[in-house]
Amino acid sequence: MNIQLTQNQQRVIGCLIEKSLTTPDQYPLSLNALTNACNQKSNRDPVVSFSEIEVQETLDSLAEKQLIMNQSGHSIRVQKYKHRFCNTEFGELQLSPQELGVICVLFLRGPQTPGELRTRTNRLCEFRDSHETESLLNEMSQTGYVLKLEREPGKRESRYAHCFSDKKESNNSASLNPDLALVNNPIIRTNNDDPQSDRLAMLEEQVELMQMEIDELRQLIKGSIG
Repeated sequence: MNIQLTQNQQRVIGCLIEKSLTTPDQYPLSLNALTNACNQKSNRDPVVSFSEIEVQETLDSLAEKQLIMNQSGHSIRVQKYKHRFCNTEFGELQLSPQELGVICVLFLRGPQTPGELRTRTNRLCEFRDSHETESLLNEMSQTGYVLKLEREPGKRESRYAHCFSDKKESNNSASLNPDLALVNNPIIRTNNDDPQSDRLAMLEEQVELMQMEIDELRQLIKGSIG
């Protein structure tokens, strides 16, 4: 597996995958729509504020890697973009719907526990229960798609990270981002012993899901009016 993505590239590919699954009628995405998706406040960690120029530069770098394609022509007024990260006719990387959902959420939110992944992929794919989620993650760790991180003190579950990060960027950023440090050195632990963290995370997730639904309804209404 030779795909290595910078953090900006992960965000762009993650957004393209997400929108292809959740709003297929509006996919592929224009530069403006993709920028808005990257800067979404819900279901994103960290929250960013990319300019269209930054997103276009990221798209250009992904095009060089043949990981995106654009649709343009006389009948299309605005260029639109779609990912070629996986499941293409001649591509090596072929992912199941569950694997694609997991990778997408890891691109958009960073390392997460099986429980978090099961909850946060519910609009992208379906898991019967947490055991099925863990079983899939174990399979993906065997194929080199994800990495199981060292369990943090006070936590019941270990987190998983994807293995598509650009190693040079990760090494340069690890000192500033604990999650990247964990990916590159799973022995490192962080101190987060708050007993209320699981409950707070659940409440935050519920609020985020509601906000995502509101945002998508707004887009659908705007599209129908336009």
